[in-house]
Amino acid sequence: MFTLIFNALLSLGSLLFVYGIFAIAFWILLLIGQWFIFTKAGEAGWKSLIPFLNGHVCYRICWKPMYYWIFLLLGAVTSWISSNTDGNIFLLFLSFACTVGALVIHVLFSIRLSKAFGHGAGFAVGLILLPSIFTMILGLGSSQYVGHPDSASSNTVIVE
Repeated sequence: MFTLIFNALLSLGSLLFVYGIFAIAFWILLLIGQWFIFTKAGEAGWKSLIPFLNGHVCYRICWKPMYYWIFLLLGAVTSWISSNTDGNIFLLFLSFACTVGALVIHVLFSIRLSKAFGHGAGFAVGLILLPSIFTMILGLGSSQYVGHPDSASSNTVIVE
């Protein structure tokens, strides 16, 4: 009986070790992709390595950094409310509203990031559904930074 439990735990440990190796490799590829996104947009690549600064800079590339901090605040509020609801329907609704707000910000950010690199709605859907993979495609692929979607220097036509 002891041998059976020991073998099961050993198998589980081996599986978790292999999963960890793949997760670390995937994370390194994601960091490399973000590094190249930053350099394509004219930012220093090392900024992608620092937590919170990387999100701030990424939002600055295609939107306003204020929305990144709102996104983080909504996530923190949702997390705090979820751990302290005690069945209060108002707090549950507030948690849901914060989650929807964060989701809307993420969708709009993905659309704007896609536009900032000259891609359309299909690529934005990829950034929304598979953000890690499409971030690597954006950074390591042939995409070029065309500018902030709101700036006049991007490929938008201004009619006077």
